[in-house]
Amino acid sequence: MAAPPSGVLGTLDPTSDRAVFRQIADHLREAIDKGRFKEGAKLPSESELVEHFGVSRMTVRNALGILQGEGLVHSEHGKGVFVRPRPPVRRLASDRFARRHREQGKAAFTVEAEAAGSHPEVDSLQVREERPTRDIATRLGGPRKVLARRRRYLLDGRPVESATSYLPLDIAAGTPIAEPNPGPGGIYARLEELGHRLDHFEEELRARMPTPHETKSLRLAPGIPVIHLIRTAYDTENRPVEVCDTTMAADTYVLTYQLPAH
Repeated sequence: MAAPPSGVLGTLDPTSDRAVFRQIADHLREAIDKGRFKEGAKLPSESELVEHFGVSRMTVRNALGILQGEGLVHSEHGKGVFVRPRPPVRRLASDRFARRHREQGKAAFTVEAEAAGSHPEVDSLQVREERPTRDIATRLGGPRKVLARRRRYLLDGRPVESATSYLPLDIAAGTPIAEPNPGPGGIYARLEELGHRLDHFEEELRARMPTPHETKSLRLAPGIPVIHLIRTAYDTENRPVEVCDTTMAADTYVLTYQLPAH
Protein backbone atom coordinates (compact mmCIF):
# COMPACT_ATOMS: atom_id res chain seq x y z
CA MET A 1 0.00 0.00 0.00
CA ALA A 2 1.14 3.50 -0.70
CA ALA A 3 1.95 5.73 2.22
CA PRO A 4 -0.74 8.24 3.21
CA PRO A 5 -0.26 11.64 1.57
CA SER A 6 1.55 14.30 3.56
CA GLY A 7 -1.48 16.58 3.09
CA VAL A 8 -3.41 14.28 5.43
CA LEU A 9 -0.80 13.61 8.08
CA GLY A 10 1.85 16.28 7.66
CA THR A 11 5.52 15.74 8.35
CA LEU A 12 7.82 15.66 11.37
CA ASP A 13 9.66 18.75 12.56
CA PRO A 14 13.33 17.76 13.01
CA THR A 15 14.02 20.99 14.94
CA SER A 16 11.31 20.35 17.55
CA ASP A 17 12.26 19.19 21.05
CA ARG A 18 8.99 17.23 21.20
CA ALA A 19 9.54 13.47 21.02
CA VAL A 20 8.98 11.99 17.55
CA PHE A 21 6.27 9.56 18.68
CA ARG A 22 4.38 12.45 20.28
CA GLN A 23 4.63 14.45 17.06
CA ILE A 24 3.14 11.52 15.17
CA ALA A 25 0.34 11.26 17.73
CA ASP A 26 -0.29 15.01 17.32
CA HIS A 27 -0.61 14.66 13.53
CA LEU A 28 -3.00 11.71 13.82
CA ARG A 29 -5.07 13.46 16.49
CA GLU A 30 -5.35 16.58 14.35
CA ALA A 31 -6.43 14.51 11.35
CA ILE A 32 -9.14 12.86 13.45
CA ASP A 33 -10.32 16.16 14.96
CA LYS A 34 -10.56 17.76 11.51
CA GLY A 35 -12.53 14.82 10.12
CA ARG A 36 -9.84 13.56 7.75
CA PHE A 37 -10.42 10.20 9.41
CA LYS A 38 -14.12 9.79 10.10
CA GLU A 39 -15.73 7.87 12.95
CA GLY A 40 -15.16 4.18 12.43
CA ALA A 41 -12.48 4.81 9.79
CA LYS A 42 -9.34 2.70 9.77
CA LEU A 43 -6.10 4.58 10.34
CA PRO A 44 -3.10 3.94 8.08
CA SER A 45 -1.36 0.70 8.98
CA GLU A 46 1.82 0.58 11.03
CA SER A 47 3.78 -0.14 7.85
CA GLU A 48 2.27 2.88 6.10
CA LEU A 49 3.06 5.14 9.04
CA VAL A 50 6.61 3.78 9.27
CA GLU A 51 7.13 4.55 5.60
CA HIS A 52 5.43 7.94 5.74
CA PHE A 53 7.28 9.30 8.77
CA GLY A 54 10.53 7.40 8.25
CA VAL A 55 10.60 6.01 11.79
CA SER A 56 10.75 2.62 13.48
CA ARG A 57 7.71 0.43 14.04
CA MET A 58 8.09 0.84 17.81
CA THR A 59 7.90 4.62 17.45
CA VAL A 60 4.63 4.26 15.53
CA ARG A 61 3.24 1.88 18.15
CA ASN A 62 4.08 4.34 20.90
CA ALA A 63 2.22 7.07 19.00
CA LEU A 64 -0.84 4.87 18.52
CA GLY A 65 -0.68 3.92 22.19
CA ILE A 66 -1.10 7.58 23.14
CA LEU A 67 -4.26 7.85 21.05
CA GLN A 68 -5.64 4.62 22.51
CA GLY A 69 -4.94 5.92 26.00
CA GLU A 70 -6.90 9.07 25.16
CA GLY A 71 -9.83 6.97 23.95
CA LEU A 72 -9.66 8.36 20.41
CA VAL A 73 -8.97 5.03 18.70
CA HIS A 74 -9.30 1.34 19.38
CA SER A 75 -7.39 -1.64 18.03
CA GLU A 76 -8.97 -4.75 16.52
CA HIS A 77 -6.62 -7.70 16.42
CA GLY A 78 -5.65 -8.61 12.88
CA LYS A 79 -7.67 -5.76 11.41
CA GLY A 80 -6.02 -2.50 12.44
CA VAL A 81 -6.64 0.66 14.42
CA PHE A 82 -9.95 2.48 14.06
CA VAL A 83 -11.36 5.86 15.08
CA ARG A 84 -13.77 5.45 17.98
CA PRO A 85 -17.32 6.70 17.48
CA ARG A 86 -18.20 10.03 19.04
CA PRO A 87 -20.86 10.20 21.79
CA PRO A 88 -24.18 9.14 20.23
CA VAL A 89 -26.48 10.01 23.13
CA ARG A 90 -27.35 13.55 24.14
CA ARG A 91 -28.61 13.63 27.71
CA LEU A 92 -30.70 16.80 28.04
CA ALA A 93 -31.08 17.26 31.79
CA SER A 94 -33.90 19.80 31.51
CA ASP A 95 -36.08 17.43 29.47
CA ARG A 96 -35.24 13.80 30.30
CA PHE A 97 -37.56 13.60 33.32
CA ALA A 98 -40.39 15.62 31.83
CA ARG A 99 -43.79 14.30 32.94
CA ARG A 100 -44.99 14.01 29.35
CA HIS A 101 -42.51 11.17 28.76
CA ARG A 102 -43.92 9.20 31.70
CA GLU A 103 -47.44 9.88 30.52
CA GLN A 104 -46.44 8.38 27.16
CA GLY A 105 -45.15 5.31 29.00
CA LYS A 106 -41.48 6.02 28.26
CA ALA A 107 -38.54 6.02 30.65
CA ALA A 108 -35.78 8.62 30.23
CA PHE A 109 -33.24 6.20 28.74
CA THR A 110 -35.75 5.06 26.12
CA VAL A 111 -36.43 8.66 25.06
CA GLU A 112 -32.71 9.42 24.71
CA ALA A 113 -31.95 6.20 22.84
CA GLU A 114 -34.74 6.79 20.36
CA ALA A 115 -33.54 10.35 19.78
CA ALA A 116 -30.09 8.93 18.98
CA GLY A 117 -31.61 6.40 16.57
CA SER A 118 -30.49 3.48 18.74
CA HIS A 119 -32.23 0.41 20.14
CA PRO A 120 -32.36 0.47 23.97
CA GLU A 121 -32.17 -2.61 26.19
CA VAL A 122 -31.94 -3.29 29.91
CA ASP A 123 -30.26 -6.35 31.37
CA SER A 124 -28.52 -7.61 34.53
CA LEU A 125 -31.65 -6.59 36.45
CA GLN A 126 -31.69 -7.28 40.18
CA VAL A 127 -34.31 -6.11 42.69
CA ARG A 128 -33.89 -6.74 46.42
CA GLU A 129 -34.22 -5.27 49.88
CA GLU A 130 -30.96 -4.29 51.57
CA ARG A 131 -29.31 -2.03 54.10
CA PRO A 132 -28.15 1.20 52.45
CA THR A 133 -24.70 2.69 52.77
CA ARG A 134 -24.38 5.68 55.09
CA ASP A 135 -24.32 8.06 52.12
CA ILE A 136 -27.49 6.63 50.54
CA ALA A 137 -29.27 6.55 53.90
CA THR A 138 -28.38 10.19 54.53
CA ARG A 139 -29.67 11.24 51.12
CA LEU A 140 -32.96 9.39 51.71
CA GLY A 141 -33.51 10.75 55.21
CA GLY A 142 -32.19 7.81 57.23
CA PRO A 143 -34.11 4.60 56.36
CA ARG A 144 -32.64 1.39 57.80
CA LYS A 145 -33.57 -0.65 54.73
CA VAL A 146 -34.26 0.24 51.11
CA LEU A 147 -35.39 -1.39 47.92
CA ALA A 148 -32.46 -1.51 45.50
CA ARG A 149 -33.03 -1.85 41.76
CA ARG A 150 -29.82 -2.64 39.82
CA ARG A 151 -29.71 -2.69 36.03
CA ARG A 152 -27.43 -2.20 33.05
CA TYR A 153 -28.41 -0.25 29.95
CA LEU A 154 -27.37 -1.15 26.41
CA LEU A 155 -27.54 0.68 23.08
CA ASP A 156 -27.65 -1.56 20.03
CA GLY A 157 -26.26 -4.36 22.19
CA ARG A 158 -23.39 -2.33 23.67
CA PRO A 159 -23.35 -1.68 27.45
CA VAL A 160 -23.21 2.08 28.09
CA GLU A 161 -24.53 2.64 31.60
CA SER A 162 -25.18 0.89 34.89
CA ALA A 163 -27.47 2.25 37.58
CA THR A 164 -28.88 1.40 40.98
CA SER A 165 -32.00 3.07 42.33
CA TYR A 166 -32.58 3.10 46.09
CA LEU A 167 -36.10 3.72 47.39
CA PRO A 168 -37.51 3.76 50.95
CA LEU A 169 -39.25 0.48 51.76
CA ASP A 170 -42.34 2.22 53.13
CA ILE A 171 -42.91 3.60 49.63
CA ALA A 172 -41.79 0.76 47.36
CA ALA A 173 -42.42 -2.54 49.17
CA GLY A 174 -45.38 -4.52 47.83
CA THR A 175 -45.85 -2.22 44.84
CA PRO A 176 -45.03 -2.61 41.12
CA ILE A 177 -41.76 -0.79 41.88
CA ALA A 178 -40.58 -4.00 43.55
CA GLU A 179 -41.26 -6.00 40.37
CA PRO A 180 -38.53 -6.56 37.75
CA ASN A 181 -40.68 -4.68 35.23
CA PRO A 182 -42.43 -1.79 37.01
CA GLY A 183 -44.54 -1.00 33.94
CA PRO A 184 -44.82 1.84 31.39
CA GLY A 185 -42.96 5.00 32.32
CA GLY A 186 -40.73 3.23 34.84
CA ILE A 187 -40.51 3.74 38.58
CA TYR A 188 -41.15 7.49 38.38
CA ALA A 189 -44.55 6.88 36.84
CA ARG A 190 -45.32 4.39 39.63
CA LEU A 191 -44.16 6.83 42.33
CA GLU A 192 -46.56 9.45 41.04
CA GLU A 193 -49.40 6.91 40.92
CA LEU A 194 -48.66 6.18 44.59
CA GLY A 195 -49.16 9.86 45.43
CA HIS A 196 -45.56 11.02 45.33
CA ARG A 197 -45.81 13.62 42.60
CA LEU A 198 -42.27 14.52 41.62
CA ASP A 199 -41.20 18.09 42.17
CA HIS A 200 -37.47 18.32 41.40
CA PHE A 201 -34.19 16.42 41.10
CA GLU A 202 -30.70 17.13 42.38
CA GLU A 203 -27.69 15.72 40.56
CA GLU A 204 -24.03 15.47 41.45
CA LEU A 205 -21.55 14.29 38.87
CA ARG A 206 -17.85 13.78 38.44
CA ALA A 207 -15.54 12.16 35.94
CA ARG A 208 -13.09 9.49 37.02
CA MET A 209 -11.34 6.39 35.75
CA PRO A 210 -13.37 3.18 36.05
CA THR A 211 -12.91 0.40 38.55
CA PRO A 212 -11.95 -3.04 37.15
CA HIS A 213 -15.56 -4.17 37.63
CA GLU A 214 -16.90 -1.16 35.72
CA THR A 215 -14.39 -1.70 32.93
CA LYS A 216 -15.61 -5.28 32.53
CA SER A 217 -19.32 -4.52 32.92
CA LEU A 218 -19.33 -1.62 30.44
CA ARG A 219 -16.68 -3.21 28.17
CA LEU A 220 -14.61 -0.06 28.27
CA ALA A 221 -11.55 0.36 26.07
CA PRO A 222 -8.28 1.42 27.73
CA GLY A 223 -8.22 5.12 28.56
CA ILE A 224 -12.01 5.61 28.63
CA PRO A 225 -13.20 7.34 31.82
CA VAL A 226 -16.67 7.13 33.31
CA ILE A 227 -19.16 9.74 34.42
CA HIS A 228 -20.37 9.01 37.95
CA LEU A 229 -23.72 10.66 38.64
CA ILE A 230 -25.85 10.55 41.78
CA ARG A 231 -29.40 11.84 41.44
CA THR A 232 -31.94 12.40 44.22
CA ALA A 233 -35.63 12.72 43.37
CA TYR A 234 -37.93 14.78 45.62
CA ASP A 235 -41.70 14.84 45.74
CA THR A 236 -43.85 17.93 46.24
CA GLU A 237 -43.56 17.48 50.04
CA ASN A 238 -39.78 17.81 49.58
CA ARG A 239 -39.30 14.19 50.63
CA PRO A 240 -36.45 12.33 48.92
CA VAL A 241 -38.15 9.33 47.30
CA GLU A 242 -35.28 7.86 45.27
CA VAL A 243 -31.52 8.03 44.95
CA CYS A 244 -30.06 6.77 41.68
CA ASP A 245 -26.34 5.95 41.53
CA THR A 246 -25.32 5.86 37.86
CA THR A 247 -22.07 5.10 36.04
CA MET A 248 -21.90 6.04 32.35
CA ALA A 249 -19.27 5.35 29.70
CA ALA A 250 -17.90 8.83 29.03
CA ASP A 251 -17.38 8.17 25.32
CA THR A 252 -21.09 7.52 24.88
CA TYR A 253 -22.76 10.58 26.35
CA VAL A 254 -22.94 14.33 25.87
CA LEU A 255 -24.46 15.93 28.96
CA THR A 256 -26.50 19.02 28.07
CA TYR A 257 -27.88 21.51 30.59
CA GLN A 258 -30.04 24.60 30.27
CA LEU A 259 -29.47 27.11 33.06
CA PRO A 260 -31.52 30.24 33.79
CA ALA A 261 -29.69 33.55 33.61
CA HIS A 262 -31.70 35.26 36.34
